[in-house]
Amino acid sequence: MTTLDLHPAPQAAPAAARIRNHARTEIRLVMRNGEQLLLALVIPIGILVAGRFLGDRVGLTMDLLAPSILALAIWSTCFTSKAIMTGFERRYGVMERLSATPLGRSGLLAGKAMSYSVISLAQVVLLVIVSLILGWRPHGSALAWLPALVSVVLAMSAFSFLALAMAGSLKAEVTLGLANLVYIVGLVAGAILWPFADYPEAIRPVIAVLPTTALGESLRAWGVGQTLWWPLASLLIWALLLGLLARKVFKWIS
Repeated sequence: MTTLDLHPAPQAAPAAARIRNHARTEIRLVMRNGEQLLLALVIPIGILVAGRFLGDRVGLTMDLLAPSILALAIWSTCFTSKAIMTGFERRYGVMERLSATPLGRSGLLAGKAMSYSVISLAQVVLLVIVSLILGWRPHGSALAWLPALVSVVLAMSAFSFLALAMAGSLKAEVTLGLANLVYIVGLVAGAILWPFADYPEAIRPVIAVLPTTALGESLRAWGVGQTLWWPLASLLIWALLLGLLARKVFKWIS
């Protein structure tokens, strides 16, 4: 007869379950933050609606504006929101405490990456629906979708690594100000809203190498049925470089 062992045997949940649970927690925290929702949805939708009626005056048709807003949403969530949130978590010791749990440092970063990826994808879906309601119709074959999808994944990685590098090496207050400043600079001078060809020739060599430019141009090309492959190489290089930078400068304790 087998003896039933009733002694407690506490153990951590499987790694995948821990990461999923942490990702869900991160998503709830972001959704409760008014500033994050403003960056994630209110501003992009506001620009979409305004562009639908006023975009022709500044040379932005819906074919160009809708993909540009998708790039803006990815930029705001994966960089600005993530940098600010991580900076203050690090300041208040949340990162240090969570890294000492069974979740671990790798699990913590993986959960963060998963949560912001899910939020970005949800943003993109919602903004596509709003754009379709406003009259946007994407063009192109399945081949045109492939580089656009890959560019989105690479851009999310690059922007996330930039956010971690900034939040993990600077004070939270500095990260807050600098992340918002970089967000605005990228919005205005990073070829996110306006096509690269619309910028003065004198500054194009600088703008051409930015990751925001690569994402914006890739999505705008997809929106009009064209295929661009060079943004993939640019974003891959940025993702690798920023990943190495984040690994080198990120500190768990503020």
